[in-house]
Amino acid sequence: MPDIRRSAANTALVLNATYEPLCVVSVRRATILVLTAKAVCVADGDGVLHSARSALPVPSVVRLTRYVRVPYRTHVGMSRRAIFARDGWRCAYCHGSAETIDHVMPRSRGGRHAWDNVVAACARCNHTKGDKTPAELGWRLRVTPMAPKGLAWRVLGHRAPDPRWSSWLDLSDTPAAAA
Repeated sequence: MPDIRRSAANTALVLNATYEPLCVVSVRRATILVLTAKAVCVADGDGVLHSARSALPVPSVVRLTRYVRVPYRTHVGMSRRAIFARDGWRCAYCHGSAETIDHVMPRSRGGRHAWDNVVAACARCNHTKGDKTPAELGWRLRVTPMAPKGLAWRVLGHRAPDPRWSSWLDLSDTPAAAA
């Protein structure tokens, strides 16, 4: 049996009673939900969990037995990792490997720290740009920065999705699809 604590693919998708995706939890939490009859396993993952008296397939997707009303946020939370995932880990100026984030309109000039003003950048471009705008340098952005949209971004955030979840999530605009 593989060690389920060390693998990065040891997460499970939690669906509401109506098969609407809610969140991603650890395999341990999903197993506890199944064992306490708060959820049923919809899709099995890799491996089997053993106890002294029984064996249970590792859950990949679980569905809650009772409907849970969840007020969704209208926006996706912004973090460095989410910005890198949105931009495909590529510099917005030279399309090289991104190492840092950059404010298109510098904060010293009134630029906001928001999805539409922050891009992933390589250290060289970020240092060269400094406190200037791309227009002042004659640069142009390869993509227009905007907040990520879609149910998959709200549920997954910057995580890479498991391909077995594609039946329940639209994976066309997720970080893994962009990379």
